[in-house]
Amino acid sequence: MRVLVIGSGGREHALCRGLRLDPSVSEVHCAPGNAGIARVATLHQVTPTDGAAVSELAVTLGADLVVIGPEAPLVAGVADAVRAAGIPCFGPSREPAGIEGSKSFAKDVMTAAGVPTARAFTCTTAEEAAAALDEFGPPYVVKDDGLAAGKGVVVTGDRDEALAHAEACERVVIEEYLDGPEVSLFALCDGETAVPLQPAQDFKRAWDGDAGPNTGGMGAYTPLPWAPEGLTEQVMTEIVLPTVAELAARGMPYTGVLYAGLALTAKGPRVIEFNARFGDPETQVVLDRLETPLAGLLLACATGTLAAHEPLRWRDGAAVTVVVAAENYPGEPVKGDVIEGLDAEVPGAYVLHAGTAFDPAPDAGGRIVSNGGRVLSVIGTGRDLAEARTRAYEAVGHIRLRGSHHRSDIALRAVES
Repeated sequence: MRVLVIGSGGREHALCRGLRLDPSVSEVHCAPGNAGIARVATLHQVTPTDGAAVSELAVTLGADLVVIGPEAPLVAGVADAVRAAGIPCFGPSREPAGIEGSKSFAKDVMTAAGVPTARAFTCTTAEEAAAALDEFGPPYVVKDDGLAAGKGVVVTGDRDEALAHAEACERVVIEEYLDGPEVSLFALCDGETAVPLQPAQDFKRAWDGDAGPNTGGMGAYTPLPWAPEGLTEQVMTEIVLPTVAELAARGMPYTGVLYAGLALTAKGPRVIEFNARFGDPETQVVLDRLETPLAGLLLACATGTLAAHEPLRWRDGAAVTVVVAAENYPGEPVKGDVIEGLDAEVPGAYVLHAGTAFDPAPDAGGRIVSNGGRVLSVIGTGRDLAEARTRAYEAVGHIRLRGSHHRSDIALRAVES
């Protein structure tokens, strides 16, 4: 198979790595990719949200499968353009991708499907937002209705901060706070059938102890030794399958991965958010544990044959990823700093690139520099979470990037409990 992956982050590096390890794959291409992805895939300079350009590239390459990583191309309808060119595509069409592109659309689908989630109001004026905040009280949860690269959500006890975020957005969803540990569950879908991947937990706040501003994610781990027995089956029955059925009933069959961000409340799992793509950085650890060859699995989703696919197989042990972020992230990140220590060898650990690029200086000699907020995902694997965590942080210790920062408590509570 020839596979084209669209995107340039750590999630796409994980996908390209998984595809490269699949013996059925002869070529992996990525557009636009990054400096790390260049080691496992051929890069192409294409704007990910340009459906015509993406489909033209896929046809030129003779791609057997296109895998769309980020949410923006999905919401822009790039998957529709690829399918119109006659090429199987892993990723939902524009309309069902609205489950991430619009929080209010997602709430409407969940309400119709009877999916447990937080009560919410969609607000377009300061007066509506103020009334919604007073209805729920603190802690306040305010979500930009549209795409915001994982940083459009404010959770705060400060009413003024919550109202300011609402006023800065054209349209927001304000909802009740869901108390409980958070879990990410990805379900692969082919329009009718859905199959769960292994649950993971990520860490959204910038600093240790879940302090600081929201980010796109500062680390993740799997498996979850503390998760209730039967959690995956319950989420599939009560949340994923009703959502997939509701979208199909609306004439929007969902093909790709449905990401359920969950809070495990005292009343059971509740949906915090849906995403229309693999989560980052959870993908980095989940795909590390997946033993089933990736390309055939994604192709089965793209061609409506998931029900006939063999049951998924998982590797024993655990995986932990720690994100190394650029100076000033999640604000405007500093770019262009040289990254050193990428080739240091730590048994059971490896580095996936997110925001990296080749230094454009004429004498750079292939030197790699930072080119985004979340620069690297450093993965550690092991027999259990403790060993995986130790290896991840040992590998992080070899990375040198001026001004960078990372959390030191990824998976710590799970290891200590």
